[in-house]
Amino acid sequence: MPTLLYVVDPMCSWCWGFTEVRREVSETFPDLEWQLVMGGLAPDSDEPMDEATKTYVQEAWRAVAQRTGVKFNHAFWAECAPRRSTYPSCRAVIVAGESGKAEGMLAAIQRAYYQEARNPSDTETLTALAQEIGLDPAAFEAALRAPETQERLERDFALRSGIGAYSFPSVGLLDGDQAQLLTTGWCEASVLSAALRESL
Repeated sequence: MPTLLYVVDPMCSWCWGFTEVRREVSETFPDLEWQLVMGGLAPDSDEPMDEATKTYVQEAWRAVAQRTGVKFNHAFWAECAPRRSTYPSCRAVIVAGESGKAEGMLAAIQRAYYQEARNPSDTETLTALAQEIGLDPAAFEAALRAPETQERLERDFALRSGIGAYSFPSVGLLDGDQAQLLTTGWCEASVLSAALRESL
């Protein structure tokens, strides 16, 4: 069977809003497996997020909530020191995937960021989440920093670029060694389902 390529960044609010769409499509096409492809919304940075970016992201949260119905905990902006840095959370999903827990880590990061006002740009947060989903925290943190993990992230970037997925979320279809882009950006489940029916 072909595989669905889900191009996602754990700290992309539109990807959080795509959760229900994925669930509906999975129910419609239960035989199709999903492969997570990390998007890499923002590179590693220790710099605090500037006020203009804070405003932009908070406006995005409100737009996503209005469009999709998902909930956001805006206490994050008062309780955390946000940075425009999503590569760490992308690498966390890749490391968790080595133990078959990529989906669990993605869900944990989204829950922590959007509902629990915890900062997934911080290694401490990611390590705590790894322990919460049953991973060894010391081994996880070591793997998070390993050059091989960054190399795997860059391979994900190459895959998403190869299918032309430059917006998140995007969904592609991998059939053998042939990959194609189905949808780019947030869409209704009916739109993705229709694209799938045309391609299968």
